[in-house]
Amino acid sequence: MEVSVWKEFQVVPAGPKIADLAPSASELTPYDELHAVTYMRLLDAESDNADWREVARIVLGIDPTLEPDRARRAFDSHLARAKWAARHGYRDLLRHGWPKSEE
Repeated sequence: MEVSVWKEFQVVPAGPKIADLAPSASELTPYDELHAVTYMRLLDAESDNADWREVARIVLGIDPTLEPDRARRAFDSHLARAKWAARHGYRDLLRHGWPKSEE
């Protein structure tokens, strides 16, 4: 039996607020740019076959025990967006470059 490495990470680092649903625009949005690391973590978790409930709690900061429907919707929409970004959204980055931070 394989033990999930996701159980090691119980604390969600402070990061950008997660919306209940990820964007569905046909181009990268400011939300996508802000959540690029979240998307990478979701794709990594999927490749590790992590349980969606662990990922919702750890990566998205939503407790699936307390909010099962919200957690599942957020997980599904953000994973779908992460896959879209990996397959198509990167083209926007190639055309326009990574957004410059305003310091």
